Amino acid sequence: MFTLKEKVTERLSRLFAVSPDSSSSSSLPPSPDHHHPGARPDSKGGKSMSSYFSYVIPSVGFGESRSGENKETENNRESDYDHVSGGSTSGSEVFEEATDQHSPQKHLPYLMDDSVFISSDLHEFLLSSLPNIVKGCQWVLLYSTLKHGISLRTLIRKSSDLSGPCLLIVGDRQGAVFGGLLEGPLKPTAKRKYQGTNQTFVFTTIYGEPRLFRPTGANRYYYMCLNDMLALGGGGNYALCLDGDLLSGTSGPCETFGNLCLAHNSEFELKNVELWGFTHASRYLP
Repeated sequence: MFTLKEKVTERLSRLFAVSPDSSSSSSLPPSPDHHHPGARPDSKGGKSMSSYFSYVIPSVGFGESRSGENKETENNRESDYDHVSGGSTSGSEVFEEATDQHSPQKHLPYLMDDSVFISSDLHEFLLSSLPNIVKGCQWVLLYSTLKHGISLRTLIRKSSDLSGPCLLIVGDRQGAVFGGLLEGPLKPTAKRKYQGTNQTFVFTTIYGEPRLFRPTGANRYYYMCLNDMLALGGGGNYALCLDGDLLSGTSGPCETFGNLCLAHNSEFELKNVELWGFTHASRYLP
């Protein structure tokens, strides 16, 4: 009498036995021996249990490997995302730093408009140099080549907006800032004729710090104004002379102010021209 174990073994052997019928053999799965030569058959043409397990097990292992690759890919994506997030954060910090570096300059007292020339040091220097009649007045930008174009005629016309002293500030291409005090409104003459008073002065910034030159009393060549030329000083050279299109000018030592050259060179190209007037009114309506 067979035991239960022997019966199960016999039934399993019959179940996996290879039939001589070709149609039967064709219905069986292809032999894994080609892939696993180490598998041992129970009988000729038969398949061992270990063969089938070895055929199934690698497929399970492959699935686990693919799953591991997917997890690794997801981890890499998360790592890339963290890297991108970190980059965007640092970029925003750089943007904030750049914004801080380009913050607007502190507003200077009395100035009602912005200037491309007047720094805090120059502003303080000019305040101490102006005549008492305009001390404590608001500074009004009457003319600027950036706003009104390059024309001496326009500058002369805009000077009539306010009467009294007016400050001419110009600059060359090398960074020098210089100019002088005039009397407004400017009145062009047909012939070369000097105007002004002994309150007229010229200044420059090219000698390390702002420097002022007042009249020496040698002559009264304070300034002259024509439709095609504006000049300050005389006797030897003009301390400052601008042409009619406000593109170029000249500067040199003169007897009127006892000055040195105000620009880097005696002949120069103008960077910009500004004319400032003064008023006691808190609001100016041109």
